[in-house]
Amino acid sequence: MKKLALHWKIIIGMVLGIIFGFIMNTLDGGKGFVTNWIAPFGTIFINLLKLIAVPLILASLIKGISDLKDISKIKSMGLRTIGIYIGTTLVAIIIGLSIVNLVKPGTGMPTDTIEKIKTTYQGNADVMIGKAKATKDAGPLQPLVDIFPSNIFTALGEAKMLQVIFFALFVGICLLLIPEKKAKPLVKFFDSLNEVVMKMVDLIMLFAPYAVFALLANVIIAFDDTEILVKLLWYALCVVGGLLLMIGFYLILIKFVVKKSPLWFLKELSPAQLLAFSTSSSAATLPVTMERVEEHLGVDKEVSGFVLPVGATVNMDGTSLYQGIAAVFIMQVIWPEGLTFTNQLVIIATALLASIGSAAVPSAGMVMLVIVLESIGFPAELLPIGLALIFAVDRPLDMCRTVVNVTGDATVSMMVAKSLDKLHDPKPKEWDDNYEAVK
Repeated sequence: MKKLALHWKIIIGMVLGIIFGFIMNTLDGGKGFVTNWIAPFGTIFINLLKLIAVPLILASLIKGISDLKDISKIKSMGLRTIGIYIGTTLVAIIIGLSIVNLVKPGTGMPTDTIEKIKTTYQGNADVMIGKAKATKDAGPLQPLVDIFPSNIFTALGEAKMLQVIFFALFVGICLLLIPEKKAKPLVKFFDSLNEVVMKMVDLIMLFAPYAVFALLANVIIAFDDTEILVKLLWYALCVVGGLLLMIGFYLILIKFVVKKSPLWFLKELSPAQLLAFSTSSSAATLPVTMERVEEHLGVDKEVSGFVLPVGATVNMDGTSLYQGIAAVFIMQVIWPEGLTFTNQLVIIATALLASIGSAAVPSAGMVMLVIVLESIGFPAELLPIGLALIFAVDRPLDMCRTVVNVTGDATVSMMVAKSLDKLHDPKPKEWDDNYEAVK
């Protein structure tokens, strides 16, 4: 009997988790049961993925850079990666602004609905405004300062991705600059570490269908007011529609630039996409994304080891698209006089820069949305109301846009690999490849 593919197992887990969550919502004590006895298994799964993310980036990037044998290739790969990431982010923002201006989901929202939303989500909005203020107060060059670690062990322990990437690049370049004989032992160590961490990914993924069941059940019980969700339906559909168009744009790139089948691409990447949807975190999904891109899509390690970690930190196409739609939607509802062409150009520029600074964690896009709105002179007294407007549907939309972020990272890694002739035939590995020899 043929084994059921992993992506189907994950889909079944997601569907059952959603159904179970709705059932528990109708039972007395159901929410408490899910929170206390189901949700922790999802948390354990995310913790395991985060556990291996940093050593995987470190090992994969150092090994990949040292394998290039030529420092000039690092510059070439870096420029192509950043250039393509900026290009896809601009496309995402333009798609988002086009849809929200065409559909106008914010016009005609009843005043009583706005007041109810404000009352319900004012506290959440204040928290996000506080976080955004702290980000702004840090200064314009703080993101650049944050790239350079003062203590690599602190950076590793706190999973500061850009600092880990910088350290790995620094070590990889230095390995190229010393005699090969002296570099070989360290290169072998990181090569072995990379293989071990990749095997960890295979083992952790055995638990994925059960974990997404727990994660989705926990998401469903968080929805209290379905009336507000219905009122925000057009806004949510605009975001989802824009994200689907962005996925379509990636598939066009896969078809005509990479010269691969879009359906094959989606099939092989789907476990990473489904995990991105379940966790709302491209950082937590990164180990699985790297495993799928390297072993199932055929991207060489030296490319995936650089492009994917950088992408998980600076490439937020889904988040940028969402920020464009959310900013204009909020203006349509409570500040229509601010809907000028100039302000929308400012949104494009600010959303592009904000996407680079967005952390790869749930709801980071909401913090960056505050900065986008403030850049166009949005009235400070209306800001809490504006954020409260979209809080009710932020989590499910966050899940959707994380899928786009991960898909964009994989697409760009394939494009860069194709341009550098670093795309090979996939060689998938299973968790039990060596089991017969050691059991």
